[in-house]
Amino acid sequence: MKKFTSLIIAAAIALGLVRLCVYTVGEREYALVFALGELVEVKSEPGLYVKMPAPLQNVVYLDRRILTMDTPQADLVQTSEKKNLLIDSFVKWRIQDPRSYWVSFIGSERAAEDRVAALLRDVLNQTVNRRTVNEITSRERDRAMSEIKGALQQRVKDVGIEIVDVRLKRVDFTPEISESVYRRMEAERKRVASEERSMGAAAAEKIRASADRERAVILAEAYRDAQRIKGEGDSRANEIYAKAFEKDPEFARFYRNLDAYRQSFGKPTDMIVLDGSGEFFELLKDPEPK
Repeated sequence: MKKFTSLIIAAAIALGLVRLCVYTVGEREYALVFALGELVEVKSEPGLYVKMPAPLQNVVYLDRRILTMDTPQADLVQTSEKKNLLIDSFVKWRIQDPRSYWVSFIGSERAAEDRVAALLRDVLNQTVNRRTVNEITSRERDRAMSEIKGALQQRVKDVGIEIVDVRLKRVDFTPEISESVYRRMEAERKRVASEERSMGAAAAEKIRASADRERAVILAEAYRDAQRIKGEGDSRANEIYAKAFEKDPEFARFYRNLDAYRQSFGKPTDMIVLDGSGEFFELLKDPEPK
């Protein structure tokens, strides 16, 4: 029984020593090994490691993932046109050199973000001061963010930080100039709309004139073709009438007189005043052919 108890005690002591002397490093962290308060080793590869028991050696872990620093308030920045802008931004960063990072900030993530935020304001001022409102809001926005990232990286490389990305979330005018800017933008949009309407009206007038010209040409050509066809038909009809009338001249005279009567008295209200002894009424007096 005493032997069994001794084995349990020995196992407990061994387990305690193992827990004091063994530590693990995950994929998302750095392990800093300190010996009597002095940083002696940095472990970045995941795995199981051995150290001396505390207080001879102890381990501090740092996050190696990409972190986000989102500024709580927008920064007031002035453009090259002396216009004040409120710029809201965020930074993606991570620890690149754990040793330099520990020396600079004693492992404090809050202290590191305060340093990055102060440097970001300085870099942001320098970048925006060289650009106009239009450039920083649209034309050169991506280029400006790239410049901010590069300049910020140069300033934090000695403290063990890597800047992964910098983004401008929102760029607004200050309240005192927003109204005037909006009025100017509204006037510009109205001017553009007026130009577009005038150009549209001119184009419509041009299209209508072209359509009217084409219509006149089409009608003229159609009338010309109709008259030509009609003339050809009349010529052919006259030719057929001539051949038919040559066979019986008296019938031709009779038919012509009837046609003249039909055209002269086509309606009940038609009236003609002529001498009854004239040739026009000859057929009515004597319908028999001579």
